[in-house]
Amino acid sequence: MSELKYPKLFEPITIAGTYFKNRLIASATGHLGLHGSMETGYYHTAETVAYYERLAAGGAGVVTVGSCYVDKEHSDFGNYHVYMDNPFALHGLYELATAITRYGCVASAELIHAGLYANRSRGGTGYGPVAMNVDGRSIEAMSEEMIRRTIRKFADAAAFAKKAGFGMVTLHAGHGWLFSQFMNPMLNTRGDKWGGPQIENRARLTVDVCDAIRAEVGRNFPIEVRISGSECYEGGYGIEEGIDFARQLDGHCDLIHVSAGSHEVDSVFTVTHPSMFLDEGCNGTFAAKISEAVTKSKVVAVGAFSEPSLMESYLETGKADFIAMARQLIADPDYPNKIRSGRESDVTKCMRCLSCFSSVQNYGKFHCAINPKAGREYENKFSYPPAAKKKVLIAGGGIGGMQAAITCAERGHSVILCEKSDRLGGALRCEEKVPFKRNLDRYINEQRKKIENNSSIEVYLNCTVTPELAKSFHADVLIAALGARPVVPTFLKGYDKNNVMAAEEAYIHPEKTGGSVIILGGGLVGVELGIYLAGMGKRISVIELLPQLNDGGNHLHAKALRNEIEAHGIGIHLSTKALEINDRGVLAEKNGAQIQFEADTVIYAVGQRPLQAEAAALHDAAPEYYALGDCIAPKNITNATSSAYTIARAVGSCGL
Repeated sequence: MSELKYPKLFEPITIAGTYFKNRLIASATGHLGLHGSMETGYYHTAETVAYYERLAAGGAGVVTVGSCYVDKEHSDFGNYHVYMDNPFALHGLYELATAITRYGCVASAELIHAGLYANRSRGGTGYGPVAMNVDGRSIEAMSEEMIRRTIRKFADAAAFAKKAGFGMVTLHAGHGWLFSQFMNPMLNTRGDKWGGPQIENRARLTVDVCDAIRAEVGRNFPIEVRISGSECYEGGYGIEEGIDFARQLDGHCDLIHVSAGSHEVDSVFTVTHPSMFLDEGCNGTFAAKISEAVTKSKVVAVGAFSEPSLMESYLETGKADFIAMARQLIADPDYPNKIRSGRESDVTKCMRCLSCFSSVQNYGKFHCAINPKAGREYENKFSYPPAAKKKVLIAGGGIGGMQAAITCAERGHSVILCEKSDRLGGALRCEEKVPFKRNLDRYINEQRKKIENNSSIEVYLNCTVTPELAKSFHADVLIAALGARPVVPTFLKGYDKNNVMAAEEAYIHPEKTGGSVIILGGGLVGVELGIYLAGMGKRISVIELLPQLNDGGNHLHAKALRNEIEAHGIGIHLSTKALEINDRGVLAEKNGAQIQFEADTVIYAVGQRPLQAEAAALHDAAPEYYALGDCIAPKNITNATSSAYTIARAVGSCGL
């Protein structure tokens, strides 16, 4: 394959432990295809899920779900939105996040509070930085109690999004909504720490929300903040204030998404959403200036981008780290895949006529003037045409790689499957001796037989796919399914002692473990290993730093695990921190006291390291590239097979 024409656009990057397959973001679009009521709360319909899924299938690195309101009582701008404090929205959000992430995209939830514009359509109370009268409505100043409530609502909403399967959140702090109301020096004339002339006071609410979210979701969950670099109207703040705002946010969030203008000022609405009368990338200048001012957070440029050479130049020159698009991806959701594979002439360019925005406000769906499929993604979803035959190289013969190979072959493609070990099955092969995993081993062997019996699949074992080797195959498509490797606790004194071993080795050679065993890590790997070894008559203790065991998202399986733990008398020690491994076992700390746990053998099962760098190294070895499964983020078999099937089914179809 020739070199990518736009290498920076398609260069992977890892931020806050999250793998982004390229630098193209499908910006937030508030699809209003919902069902429910004001009383029960609204839920995304299948049509809405299909809309966002189509963006993911088209190749965007991030797909942002718009209009997720954090406070049903006080934050809502309109009548048709999803509330993140409605627990019954979880299942619909899960379906939505899954539809996006199974294509290897990062799913982001845009979290919004409308502030003084909230409840306008319903005649309810609005809260802003100060008391005022707007359009005949009396707006109340946010009290300290209300501010604290709002911070908590955002943190809870982010945790809810993470629980639903989203990989990041986007705080909407621009376009005239709550955070930008606090930022605006003309609006926010408070005399306390939340306002006034000092920029740190006016930015404090946004910064404190970022910090509260980080405390709730942990480090490995990116936070993006969308701001208006300039509000672009008299009475709003300009780019210098926008730069100061970004400096306050720098390091408190992972990405600063720089837009412009305000929804609530008619004269600049078509600056926020650039009309056809404005230049290509017209709002990117704000991002470029903010990029010069921040040092810790990445910067996202947005606003009338559709020309790939301009976007590439922004990334090359450091004016931005990502480019976001909204209407361009409605006009042509396959834009990223087309640009990547050298099919620029096939791209449908957005006219910026705003037909899509108008139709979603009127009818709840985006209908595009030049893309008749927009708004009809669901009805087109099930009519995949016969695949255009392609040569597919799959790096990794684990669960995901095998499923991808089988599905690609079923779709008529020729497949090359490379596995670095001497047999297919991946890391799960280490569990083949485990009695309660016999059906898993059977499944792996059945998948292997399907591959061996399919003449369209060529298998190479003991074959590590390097970028050079990948390019030598001249494949049309490369699917990286490299998996993950166990984390070695090098941070723990004694990790390399003779009485210490990895969980994978213990599964393969249980006879090497002593009569008493300590397992470090209370995830599925460690707990299931403990049950396996306990079944051999060994005395097992599990030490877990967190206050609960990790069931991997499968709470019903967790019930079965609890039964086995009790039946085998396995000791579970939660909220316990291992300090060092010694010849006697593990020295740990709990509730401020040190405890020596005695054992013959210490096994570590403290997590998996996704092979993100190895997957990223292959990104330019074929015109089409996908990464799936554990090399993006360690999850589970369900995720691996679902992602593999979905990606493989789409290859050669859906405009790909």
